[in-house]
Amino acid sequence: MTATMPTYARAPLAFERGEGAYLFGTDGRRYLDFAAGIAVDSLGHAHPHLVAALTEQAQRLWHVSNLYEIPEQARYAERLVAATFADAAFFCNSGAEAVECALKVARRYHAENGAPERFRTVTVQGAFHGRTLATIAAGGNPKYTQGFGPAVDGFDQVAFGNLNELRAAIGGQTAAIMVEPVQGEGGIRAMDAEYLRGLRQAADDFGILLIYDEIQTGFGRTGKLFAYQWSGVEPDILAAAKGIAGGFPCGACLATERVSSAMAPGIHGTTFGGNPLAMAVANATFDILLSAGFLDNVVAMSARLKTRFSEIAASHERIITDVRGMGLMLGLRVAEDRTNADFATRLRDQGLLCVPAGENVVRFVPPLIIGPEEVDAAAAMIAAACSAWDSDNG
Repeated sequence: MTATMPTYARAPLAFERGEGAYLFGTDGRRYLDFAAGIAVDSLGHAHPHLVAALTEQAQRLWHVSNLYEIPEQARYAERLVAATFADAAFFCNSGAEAVECALKVARRYHAENGAPERFRTVTVQGAFHGRTLATIAAGGNPKYTQGFGPAVDGFDQVAFGNLNELRAAIGGQTAAIMVEPVQGEGGIRAMDAEYLRGLRQAADDFGILLIYDEIQTGFGRTGKLFAYQWSGVEPDILAAAKGIAGGFPCGACLATERVSSAMAPGIHGTTFGGNPLAMAVANATFDILLSAGFLDNVVAMSARLKTRFSEIAASHERIITDVRGMGLMLGLRVAEDRTNADFATRLRDQGLLCVPAGENVVRFVPPLIIGPEEVDAAAAMIAAACSAWDSDNG
């Protein structure tokens, strides 16, 4: 037994350095990284602007806690507010913490407005909202809830994409609806814009709040800063993390003034969240994301990648049964007689890194900096793996 707790089924591979969209293994091989730390390394590895920001900050000040003003935190909050629906931001360390904050803000809002009985949240089957006791209950996946005692109360799950079922689940105790615009762990299932608009209408009709979990879809992943911007409607609360700081641990909960005004000093907090190191890198990441043409390139590369995937699927129908997702958050569904884990291993042998997801899907979430060369290289490795797998199975 190793000294680390046995909570991960790790691939037999370690890396010694990264550069752009590539990782260099201790085995001497170079790998094209279309996993990006599970959609975290949004600007690739060792991006010079991020390295400079972190190095400069590390030489001045690491941590002071939120007992004091943190100028870089205030600056970043102002930039996020200016670029989104939100009026206020709370900074934490991870996606699960961001979701926990979102849930607390929603409950607090109703309590402060005379309806403390409103504490329940409607979520969608296939969701993944984190690994705390509350967020595994929100996701409802037995794989993550089994063995941890009674589920935290307060969550009602409905079928994916069924607006009528969702509206029927809203009752006198409902505080909010919470969804991922594109389910990542659930199999790269994208919610269409009409459904998202229907969620907004349902929240308004019943006087409840709409929460978007954009842990994975945020910060440019879909070709806009946040996925909600494709639908033309805005949430009341949004949880974000992963790509927020290009790999440095950071999360955020964004909210409108109407909702965030229910919060007060002392009722929520964090020791590490929003510290000078995290904020320096988050601001540096934002510099790149907001630079001219950056998100346009994400849209262009996602279209190119999806086209390549469709070509591969058409040529290997016995292996690939569906191409799904949006932006640089795409998935290939593997035929039922095969497994996504096996496919991911075969791709790794080719030199391409990816992430298995639900519904037998292999997830591709590359750094947002990729260009045509990386797209075509990834497609070539996928095609080669498919051809070899087809041959192995006759």
